[in-house]
Amino acid sequence: MNGRRVAITTLGCKANQFDSEVMREELTRLGFDEVPFDEKADVYIINTCTVTGKSDYQSRQLIRRAHRLNPNAVIIATGCYAEVFPQEVSELDGVSGVLGNQAKREVGPFVSSLMMHRKPLVRVTPVVNGPLEESDIEGFSRHCRAFLKIQDGCDGACSYCIVPRARGRSRSLPPEKAMEALSRLKAGGYDEIVLTGIHLGGYGLDLTPSTSLARFVQLLESAPDIPPRIRLSSLEPTDLTEELLEAVERSKVICPHLHIPLQSGDNEILVRMNRGYKRDRFQALIFDIAERIPHICIGLDVMGGFPGEGENQFRNTVELIEELPVAYLHVFRFSPRRGTAAFDLPQKVKSDEIRRRCAILRELGQKKRETFYGRFLHQRLGVLEEKTTVDEAGWRRGISRNYIPVWVEPKETPSDHEIDVEITEVRGQKVWGRRV
Repeated sequence: MNGRRVAITTLGCKANQFDSEVMREELTRLGFDEVPFDEKADVYIINTCTVTGKSDYQSRQLIRRAHRLNPNAVIIATGCYAEVFPQEVSELDGVSGVLGNQAKREVGPFVSSLMMHRKPLVRVTPVVNGPLEESDIEGFSRHCRAFLKIQDGCDGACSYCIVPRARGRSRSLPPEKAMEALSRLKAGGYDEIVLTGIHLGGYGLDLTPSTSLARFVQLLESAPDIPPRIRLSSLEPTDLTEELLEAVERSKVICPHLHIPLQSGDNEILVRMNRGYKRDRFQALIFDIAERIPHICIGLDVMGGFPGEGENQFRNTVELIEELPVAYLHVFRFSPRRGTAAFDLPQKVKSDEIRRRCAILRELGQKKRETFYGRFLHQRLGVLEEKTTVDEAGWRRGISRNYIPVWVEPKETPSDHEIDVEITEVRGQKVWGRRV
């Protein structure tokens, strides 16, 4: 396969990005040369997402773009859209093969078969329960941070969510395997690892003997040869137990940054969503976290336009977020997904009204971000530089432990490790700093 070119693009979550890296390394070992997705390639891989109707649409757009770039290329759709709707995806113009989430590790033989026989293939198999299989990735191309998927699948039943159907039941990577992977990534030069999962807070409950994310975080404190910065990806509010919060609060390696889905600030809508908590509990949780870890960055997911969300319910969400000490919002429009309980719910919200509400939420998120950034003017932060992100003046972007993107004054050779930076200017949502 020497001289063959492959282009990979990814939609959706960090777990999907991890899966793409696994496929990238496998194909590189087989002799493929990776090229950017907007260039002509022999093989295109689209790692799709199906969380919203928009992500389905974006997946189809990327398939069409690949087909335009090279009508003779092998085009593979994988990921959650391909997993949930394999027949629909296989019939899209240009698609050569559909590879389910469970079969991503077989990408090498799958590509070989398609290139040799040129017959359409659909390989979507049921998700197998049991411990998560380890993927021996060595790094993340073009990234200063690496992701490590230690959990996959979800046992939840949120009424709007198709993900359990796409990813199966919760499965965890055994702690000893996770530690080995962290040591391997540190040896590869990565000072920050983001621990990812579909339901990260469910980590370890499926293992024998069972464990928990809190106990894994505690284990990290005394572990040798792991990166100095470990970041947790999204955690459900119901997973933030006293044991886990205490472990994060005391940790020297866990970054002070939590992303916690809210979805709605109205109790009636939360019940319809089957979220398992009420507004007051969420509010108390966020204030408790902010009091324990004053410099922490807290981000929220929030959804606009869920069925039954009237103006009063929407205002309840806005008013709750306004009073919470949070740093940013990820705003989503409600998107009815076939096969979910919310798909047939009555009292649909009109598209124009959903758009208006989401615009209000995004504006509120911008204000929250600016306020949070402004708190750190003239303070010192530990920043990890991104070697590939440089502006016209030579300033290099980095990420602080508490998830602030900081533009650091030019230096001929960027640091390979975390540096101390004093924040010298905050203008809106842009932050500058000087090396200390």
